[in-house]
Amino acid sequence: MESAHYFNAPAGPFPRKPLTVELAGATRRLHSSPGIFSPDGIDKGTVILLDEVPPPAAQGNLLDIGCGWGPVALTMALMSPEAHVYAVDVNDRCITLTNENAAALELGNVTASQPDDVDPSIRFDTIWSNPPIRIGKAELHALLLKWLPRLAPGGEAWLVVQKNLGSDSLQRWLAEELDESFTVTRESTAKSFRILKVRKANP
Repeated sequence: MESAHYFNAPAGPFPRKPLTVELAGATRRLHSSPGIFSPDGIDKGTVILLDEVPPPAAQGNLLDIGCGWGPVALTMALMSPEAHVYAVDVNDRCITLTNENAAALELGNVTASQPDDVDPSIRFDTIWSNPPIRIGKAELHALLLKWLPRLAPGGEAWLVVQKNLGSDSLQRWLAEELDESFTVTRESTAKSFRILKVRKANP
């Protein structure tokens, strides 16, 4: 099943494999593992997200939805050392790797966990995500409606979505489902991907 890695870490040994990538303008030596999304590097969508979006909020709470081995969360933490970055995933292997990679980079401002382990009262100043489109429309919609309404006033969410996987219909759906305090716009198109921006108005 193509989407299995979104939900379940493989049973048995948990091998680490060295991974050298560019994050926040420098070479980083980290670790990945089989059984997760994009274990061999940074996938195309995430590269575009990191290249296209403005810097995250310098302070406050930041969120990476679907963290994998951590490229988005680690970049946010490197760029905003005074903010706290929450990274969520349903794959326990991803959570472990993101926490280990944050420790390897001496980033004390990253917390990776299961989604339900995040305090529901926390509001986020910036959300970045390469959302797991292939989990299915119902699951994707539930995931986004769990997190996007938790933007703080003035906060922004940036999503990268492949055009042929429904970016335009997702934009329309978000605009319909979120209340009038949110605006949903297409900010850019790069290769086969759209960058969508969701903004929560100030009161």
